Amino acid sequence: MKNKITLFLVLSLSLFTNAQNDESDGMFVATTKNESVFKPGEWLKFRMHYGFLNASYATLQVKSDEIDGVPVYHVVGKGKTTGFASVFFKVDDTYESYFGKEDGKPYKFIRKINEGGYKKDIEINFNHTEDKAVLNDKKNKKKFKFELQDSIQDLISAFYYLRNNYDPDSLVVGKAIKMKMLYDDDGIFVFKLKYLGKEVLNTKYGKVECYKFRPMVQSGRVFKEQESLSLWISTDDNRIPIRISANLAVGAIKADLDGYNGLKHQFKIIAD
Repeated sequence: MKNKITLFLVLSLSLFTNAQNDESDGMFVATTKNESVFKPGEWLKFRMHYGFLNASYATLQVKSDEIDGVPVYHVVGKGKTTGFASVFFKVDDTYESYFGKEDGKPYKFIRKINEGGYKKDIEINFNHTEDKAVLNDKKNKKKFKFELQDSIQDLISAFYYLRNNYDPDSLVVGKAIKMKMLYDDDGIFVFKLKYLGKEVLNTKYGKVECYKFRPMVQSGRVFKEQESLSLWISTDDNRIPIRISANLAVGAIKADLDGYNGLKHQFKIIAD
């Protein structure tokens, strides 16, 4: 990703959360679950603020679909600037991921964005029979081929894969978790995430117990420091993002869960 950041990407970084820590190198190791913790119809909405501005909204919606006879989840993520913020910087982003209902493997990833004139139109197709992936950069009319690696995920499928496959008891405070991702023409990279423990947040819905994480990001043009991004994930059976906070080189962005529907499990609020 190399210092590239978008309003929706700040939210997307929250998807790299709950992972099991392998003692050898910290790479994610899946556990076995009998059923998914989410279902088609799940819808999450996030409100993002840049300083005093209500900068944008982002949504994630889960649907059912099929690719080459394989039952898949189809997740659509959308992000847009709104109101006064759109006068200065207009954002219209769409991210889509198709991944297997049984094994969570990604089959197709779409990234179509327009951010103040900066545009991307990318589609990645994963062939698990041949262990290859083809990235089609439609805007620049280029294609890139990659050799697939164990547990490779795209930006969106990673979140849902981890929701279904991690063991909360394996999280160790201060330990960095790693996961291999294929996101853009930069190729396959390792995303690092530090677990900081549990924290109770005050939200519009009440008090919510969360796991707190700190992704390792590049300091410089976008972020003030390597540990400038924090995120909180609910500890209930839904395992959904509750808040994301980022200290940028100029200003700060905060995103909070602002709406939800179709959760498979009850959203747990702590009673006063």
